[in-house]
Amino acid sequence: MIHTRFPIAARLVMASLFAFVLALPARAIDIQQVTSPGGIKAWLVENHDIPFTALDIAFRGGASLDAKGKRGAINLMTATLEEGAGEKNSQQFAEAEEALAAQFGFDVGDDSLDISARMLTENRDKSVDLLREALVNPRFDQSAIERVRQQVLAVIASSKQDPNDIAGEKFREITYGDHPYGSSLNGTTESVKGLTREDLFEAKDRVMTRDHMVVSAVGDITPEELGPMLDKLLGDLPAKGADMPPPADPSFKGGVTTVDFDSPQSVVMFGQKGIGLKDPDFFAAYVLNQILGAGGFSSRLMDEVREKRGLTYGIASYIVDKDLAKTWQGSFASANEKVAEAISVVKEQWKKAATGKVTDKELEDAKTYLTGAYPLRFDGNGTIAGILTGMQLNDMAPSYIDTRNDKVNAVTKEDIQRVAKRILNPDNLTFVVVGRPQGLN
Repeated sequence: MIHTRFPIAARLVMASLFAFVLALPARAIDIQQVTSPGGIKAWLVENHDIPFTALDIAFRGGASLDAKGKRGAINLMTATLEEGAGEKNSQQFAEAEEALAAQFGFDVGDDSLDISARMLTENRDKSVDLLREALVNPRFDQSAIERVRQQVLAVIASSKQDPNDIAGEKFREITYGDHPYGSSLNGTTESVKGLTREDLFEAKDRVMTRDHMVVSAVGDITPEELGPMLDKLLGDLPAKGADMPPPADPSFKGGVTTVDFDSPQSVVMFGQKGIGLKDPDFFAAYVLNQILGAGGFSSRLMDEVREKRGLTYGIASYIVDKDLAKTWQGSFASANEKVAEAISVVKEQWKKAATGKVTDKELEDAKTYLTGAYPLRFDGNGTIAGILTGMQLNDMAPSYIDTRNDKVNAVTKEDIQRVAKRILNPDNLTFVVVGRPQGLN
């Protein structure tokens, strides 16, 4: 997913207070499916070793549910949620959160609005009361809105001078057009300046609703305790939000789009249509991408573009499985006089990958890395809660954790050849270059 990118109160990070969260091996995780008395469904992993609970809540749709003409409203709303709630203003809310040794995080991307809570067991009830106020009764004081608005506007202004942001913006524009994915969730200077307090309340009711919601909890809490807590915390949210946008139809026509930017090097983004997690061939594509561009120094792109030719410091490819569009993308930066050659090498490697021919060593190395790295993701209660929420957003079964590595290991060379010929299309590989490249037609 793409997130807000400014270091304001809505972007809390885990502090050292919670550094003691317990890491759990992936296969040791026992996921319970809990339904509250009020009908709220959640996934729970109990861990009573420490008096601490991590809660993760996500609302489908995220910033893509902005109302027409109100681009940036959901982002501004999310960033202002904890700037005062109920009877507490912004400072009082922050002081109450600190006094409880709780931590709340609010973030939004193209596909979901995410809320995290980290609570000590002894303060859990009061922490839930405080968080509920932010979710159900935010104040959206005009002074807080103006303060956060200026921070968003500063981010928008800064992005116009950042070649990476410019490349991302242009890539979204030519790929997705008028779809919500086609523009930054931050909005434009004009749209953000025009947002009113009423727009923020409306934005909240479009996305933060029970029909859009998935919930996960990990830590020192039982199913009998979790259910009533969820009803108290989330039961008063609106039942229904805005309809989801239609699927996007990514446009990749091949060729190179150049955006002039005064810099000694160019930033390059490239991509084509991709594949989603629900596709039967996804894991074959996932292993192929590890070989092609996700495997660091062992990947083909890194070897050919950096190691053999010294055209970049780093290059990577990645499968982007968004809710409403599937793409296969990559990026790198190169000196202006070298970028044309680098693009040529990328095209050559994409064409080679499209044959689906991989060596036994490439296949085994990719599988070894992907299966070995997976359990390391489960490194704390908060992280695990986030993984469980992501699984629910992707309509996965709880058993996915146990079967995921088996799916990777089951990929054969024939599977990779099939998916490569089916998905990879060198002729449609589309490039966006921001800089002053030399030698590009």
